[in-house]
Amino acid sequence: MPSERPSHAGLVWTGLALVSVVSVVSGNTVRLFLLGGLSSACLGLVAVMRGQVRWVRMNRLRGALCAAAGLVAALVGGAMSGQATSTVAAAPLPVVGQGPSGSTPSPSNNATRAAIKPASTTTAVTKSATGQSISPVKGGSALAGLATVKVRGRAPKTGYDRALFGQAWADVDRNGCDTRNDVLRRDLSAFVLKTGTHGCLVLSGTLQDPYAAMTIMFVRGQTTSAKVQIDHVVALSDAWQKGAQQWSTQRRTAFANDSLNLLAVDGPTNARKGDGDAATWLPPNKAYRCSYAARQVAVKVKYGLWVTSAEGEALTRILAACPSQMLPTATPFVLGYRG
Repeated sequence: MPSERPSHAGLVWTGLALVSVVSVVSGNTVRLFLLGGLSSACLGLVAVMRGQVRWVRMNRLRGALCAAAGLVAALVGGAMSGQATSTVAAAPLPVVGQGPSGSTPSPSNNATRAAIKPASTTTAVTKSATGQSISPVKGGSALAGLATVKVRGRAPKTGYDRALFGQAWADVDRNGCDTRNDVLRRDLSAFVLKTGTHGCLVLSGTLQDPYAAMTIMFVRGQTTSAKVQIDHVVALSDAWQKGAQQWSTQRRTAFANDSLNLLAVDGPTNARKGDGDAATWLPPNKAYRCSYAARQVAVKVKYGLWVTSAEGEALTRILAACPSQMLPTATPFVLGYRG
């Protein structure tokens, strides 16, 4: 009388075949490798330990080969599973909100920033007769402000010259003091002023540098003044390549001396920044990056400058981590300003 064990083998192989077909049809090849590999490994180990498994006609040698193949398949399945998880984790966040017309934002904007509808408290940007924006978004989040900034390619730097942005550190607000000393009085603490300069010229002070998170003792002098530099948050040459070429000299001078775009910072750190935008340089002090990105956006919005695709992506990535970050506003320079 024939043994029933071959029928058991048939049932096992039939079950594995069904699992394989279902896995392939459903696209879940990871399950196929994991389940098939573990099953084969277990069956092979049993054959190795017992010497043979008759119902599948497997001796010790075949069992060792089956176990090895099963382990390899299981490892492949595990690696595929880990890769799939990593892909999901690294996928970009979905775009939130809609474009100005209520329709889904265009793919070009999706690639650079979340098209978030500005908050109701955001004031629309006014326009001059030439179509250039002349006032910043007020009361809105930095992400909402970024959504209003155009995305375009970088224009050539051809023709750029610092002199095109007016006299360096001109007294544009007519308070009797040049812009560099205005910023030093605003950003330094415990500063000492030179007598006879009507409270203008800063001789020394202490800077809590936001870029490198360090304390710097400033002393005016030929070899010491450079320890503290005044940074254009949006660099002049960067602005030149993103809209400022079309401005008048008066407008460029106002931009170069705008308190919104100026910060007293560590000199060497500022030198390393150069004219980089957010895509190529960020403050080494990560705790300040949200504020830095928000200030760049505020300047771009105020003056109608655009961002490149890479720059927009960098600003979006930073501000997405601090969605409540608000746009800063400009404050006028005053003599003796502290704080």
